[in-house]
Amino acid sequence: RRRLRSRGDGAPNGRLRALCPQVTWNAEAAERLICVSVPSALSLFLTGACAASVFFTSLLGYFYSYLVFAKAQQVETEAELYDVAVRALMRRALSVHEMRQKLERRSDNKRLVEVVMARLTENGMIDDARYAKQFARQRTESRKQGKFRVARDLRARGIADRHIESALEEVAENTDEAAMVRQLIERKLRSYRGEIDQRKTASLYSSLLRGGFSADIVRRELRALTRQDVPETEAGSA
Repeated sequence: RRRLRSRGDGAPNGRLRALCPQVTWNAEAAERLICVSVPSALSLFLTGACAASVFFTSLLGYFYSYLVFAKAQQVETEAELYDVAVRALMRRALSVHEMRQKLERRSDNKRLVEVVMARLTENGMIDDARYAKQFARQRTESRKQGKFRVARDLRARGIADRHIESALEEVAENTDEAAMVRQLIERKLRSYRGEIDQRKTASLYSSLLRGGFSADIVRRELRALTRQDVPETEAGSA
């Protein structure tokens, strides 16, 4: 403000006079203009920015809904539908149930879907027994998940119980569940700060049960590492 005053006689400095030469200036009027105009301009700018943000957020929501809920482009021939299946399998393995769902989204012709499914099965491209074993091994070794969690996720993918049981038996032959639980507990305990109290122990116990591990094994390993009592529950069973 001091820079806008010149001599204290009511005349503005040269910069302000050059901006608005048609206005008869005095110091008090100049100060009022600056004090009122700058906040008003800032308010208008922020209002416009908020409006633009709301508009683009709504636009993104529209495009997301379109991408998620829009019906996939339909195919008419066996060759086209088979190509859809092959490209899907190049991205990741699919269970029979998952593959059927994918094909049914691309064709309303149920007979055509069955023909392609039979062809995929005959060529060994979809096999629930193989899929279950690969899935169980990957989830156990890479994600450190327990057998109950693996079984639950396989059922959600339409895998029959006989394939799930066989896959879990194979994984169990090469996996020490107690050792895995112990490693997870030790890693989590190292991340805690302060004393390991009952609340932290209960939280860790619940987390391991959600991970699909046996409640008996979790309780035993927790007691051994924390010297704390753990509640009895069957939440880890499937």
